[in-house]
Amino acid sequence: MKNVTDSFVFLGHWPSAGSFGFNTDILATNLINLSVVIGVLIFFGKGVLSDLLDNRKQRILNTIRNSEELRGRAIEQLEKARARLKKVEIEADQFRVNGYSEIEREKMNLINSTYKTLEQLENYKNETIYFEQQRAINQVRQRVFQQALQGALGTLNSCLNNELHLRTINANIGMFGAMKEITD
Repeated sequence: MKNVTDSFVFLGHWPSAGSFGFNTDILATNLINLSVVIGVLIFFGKGVLSDLLDNRKQRILNTIRNSEELRGRAIEQLEKARARLKKVEIEADQFRVNGYSEIEREKMNLINSTYKTLEQLENYKNETIYFEQQRAINQVRQRVFQQALQGALGTLNSCLNNELHLRTINANIGMFGAMKEITD
């Protein structure tokens, strides 16, 4: 305490300062200022500081509780999602198996349908070829018949004269007349 009073006495010995002076002893002044500030802070700030710390403590505890609740909900949702994922994977496997079966069935149906279509096309082709052959044969027959008929008419016309022609017509008329009497 002697230092504290010495510092005040020392202020009085400053000749240039008169009745007011500065204490240049930094250690002594800082110690006094610090002790006064700390005392004031402890006296007035103790309640405020404890309230601030209590509020901060409550916010931290509330945040921890909320975090724990959110964590619990997240774990619950994760379990539900895992269950749904497992269910979807099982359904996907079933669809995959059924899909492969369906693909094989469709493939066989397509192959069978293609064979039937090819068979029908082969039959149509054969029928068309047969029809075209018959038509070609008939055309050839008609041409041969026409050519033979023209050749026969040409031969008859060149060989027959009017008298022979009239006798042939009369003979034919007689034959038709005899045939008519037989049929009647």
